Amino acid sequence: MPVNEEAPKRPVRMVFTTRAGGVSSSPYDSFNLGDHVGDDPANVAHNRARLARVLGLDEIVWMEQLHTNTVTRVDRSHVGTPVAATDAIVTTEKRLGLGVLVADCTPVLLSDISAGVIAAAHAGRLGARNGIIRNTVTTMCEVGASPSNIQVLLGPAASGLNYEVPEAMANDVEKHLPGAKTRTKKGTWGVDVRKGLVRQLMGMGITNIEADPRCTIEDSDFFSYRREGTTGRQAGVIWLEA
Repeated sequence: MPVNEEAPKRPVRMVFTTRAGGVSSSPYDSFNLGDHVGDDPANVAHNRARLARVLGLDEIVWMEQLHTNTVTRVDRSHVGTPVAATDAIVTTEKRLGLGVLVADCTPVLLSDISAGVIAAAHAGRLGARNGIIRNTVTTMCEVGASPSNIQVLLGPAASGLNYEVPEAMANDVEKHLPGAKTRTKKGTWGVDVRKGLVRQLMGMGITNIEADPRCTIEDSDFFSYRREGTTGRQAGVIWLEA
């Protein structure tokens, strides 16, 4: 089964997929969920339908994801077409999946169970630098969430040990996302988006934070743009149970 599921008995459900278990051919083999990477649309549709079926969901909302800091509140009217120019989505609707596609960027799943508010966010280097997660939390709070009640799960992503960037870029990210600048295992400058996001979230009063430590660049169970170039996308999905 191509998912890693968290908290199966809780009112909020969260999963991260791997690249296994689908029908796509190389270089998208095999559980590619991205419809913008050059894969056969029929294969992507098959993989997405299988994901929904395995999760027991009728509907999942996806995003266009352009590395923006834009957040959109969604409902069932957004099913069927990716939400345009958006990198985070928030809902209060039950049994509506929120999906985020990644291949090194950080998938971030957020929830406030008591308020019945959830979010899925795409936090790449640029989006994280420009405040996509801060904006996501703000939007969640506008519909009733409280930072002290928000739980966050950061999914598999490029690790600071492997995400090599020029020093000027690392300095720029660090300026806007303190804690993100790092050294790779080769001793070169790098960026650890997850580390920077944890520090940012804690600064917003959010302390219930978990991070999946797996690195998509080095772990062949995942798609990685850095490692492969042309490749597929795995997903993080979150939803409120009825």
